[in-house]
Amino acid sequence: MPLFGGFLADAYLGRFVTVLLSSIIYLVGLILLTMSSLIPSLKPCASSRLCLEPRKIHEIMFFVAIYLISVGTGGHKPSLESFGADQFDDDHSDERKKKMTFFDMWNAALCAGVLLGVTLIVYVQDKVGWGQADIILAIVMACSIVIFIIGRPFYRYRKPGSPLKPMVQVCVAAFVKRNLPYPSNPNELHEVSKSEKVQERLLGHTETFKFLDKAAIPEEQDFSNGKQHDPWRLSTVTRVEEMKLLLNMIPIWLTSLPFGLCVAQTSTFFIKQGVLMNRKITPQFILPPASIFGLTACGMILSVTIYDRILVPLLRRITRTERGITILQRIGIGMVFSVTTMVISAIVEKRRLTIVQNNPLHGSTTMSVFWLAPQFIIIGVADGFTLVGLQEYFYDQVPDSLRSLGIALYLSVIGAANFLSSFLITLVDHVTTKASGKSWFGKDLNSSPLDHFYLLLAVITATNLCVYVFITSRYSYKNVQKKTQVAVADCYEGEGHGASA
Repeated sequence: MPLFGGFLADAYLGRFVTVLLSSIIYLVGLILLTMSSLIPSLKPCASSRLCLEPRKIHEIMFFVAIYLISVGTGGHKPSLESFGADQFDDDHSDERKKKMTFFDMWNAALCAGVLLGVTLIVYVQDKVGWGQADIILAIVMACSIVIFIIGRPFYRYRKPGSPLKPMVQVCVAAFVKRNLPYPSNPNELHEVSKSEKVQERLLGHTETFKFLDKAAIPEEQDFSNGKQHDPWRLSTVTRVEEMKLLLNMIPIWLTSLPFGLCVAQTSTFFIKQGVLMNRKITPQFILPPASIFGLTACGMILSVTIYDRILVPLLRRITRTERGITILQRIGIGMVFSVTTMVISAIVEKRRLTIVQNNPLHGSTTMSVFWLAPQFIIIGVADGFTLVGLQEYFYDQVPDSLRSLGIALYLSVIGAANFLSSFLITLVDHVTTKASGKSWFGKDLNSSPLDHFYLLLAVITATNLCVYVFITSRYSYKNVQKKTQVAVADCYEGEGHGASA
């Protein structure tokens, strides 16, 4: 859904309108979810006694609510973050630095919400009821919409446009002119005239994917009769470079998937391990299994805070660059932490299985759940580097007109990795059952060698890290031409809107 929502925001609705509409859809979903739990005629059962089958009206209401929330998320997630980043002007160095901080603080705030969700909300669900927890969520969402609307006069806005059509035109023009020789000087390639330069950020020529450069080779017939050139026959260098940016992202997206495989385990096998361990905090309080995930949120909040407030200023002084380290270096550091997480997870799980083997009667209930703390915290630190880095990468390195879709591409890494994780588990289950007669994933984790799976993930992510380093060592970043005249390229003042620059 974020891919669809991001495209709508970039091409037709604009980010503000997309955020507002999707938030309202999200709120309607939460209200319906609350109604399905609290209104007697919509509850799963007519009485409080145990019933085997929920009523049909409850099923309909429940799934409509869940899918409305999914649709709302699809517009809300990619558009809100990109709209927030739009408030910073890329042509001012101070604002560029603030935008880097924005992505860190965005994720810190997001993790604070996750922390409240897996502690406060889970506690209300367990001790009070699902309906009451849904009321809290609906109220919070309604308040966030009100706050968002209050800020309307002060936002910077960007005009939506057709973001994919120019990319298709580049491919068609490159194919039409495929037999033309390359010019000896890249400056001979077609670019917009000086009078149009303030309308958008222009990109400089790069040497990658040279076959696309042919789309910008001008011919006499392109300007015959004094007419404006046909974009299906002649593209500008900027449009060609934007197409190159999209192609450059494919290997980065693919090499990010194994990291997502590791992240997928935090909400599945890590939690299942915790269920089988000692979660007693006090004689009266037992930690809910889902609340263990809060350690990951704490790890991420800690890592982005230290990175933004301590590491970045220090690295700027050392490297004398604006960022301190590049976006792709930041992503790579997180991948190293993900390998470490899987190795530690395998060691802890091996210990848990040993305890189960030595004491079959009590199993691992004698082992504290906080043995899982290192793997939860370290994957949170990895998130602080890789996930935040991916958000920044897919926002910064896409064409300016595709930034909501860029954030959606980041979100698709996590979504695709979850599907990939399910596929890998199914494959490993089939292979191990056929090879040894016993699967690594039995119904009872106490009799399943899950540590072997964690080591397999460690090998996969370590191998992928080597591939990632090789690819990024040859990567060409977006080459933005400096402007002689400072302006926010595609911002505008809407009716009742504040200044755009």
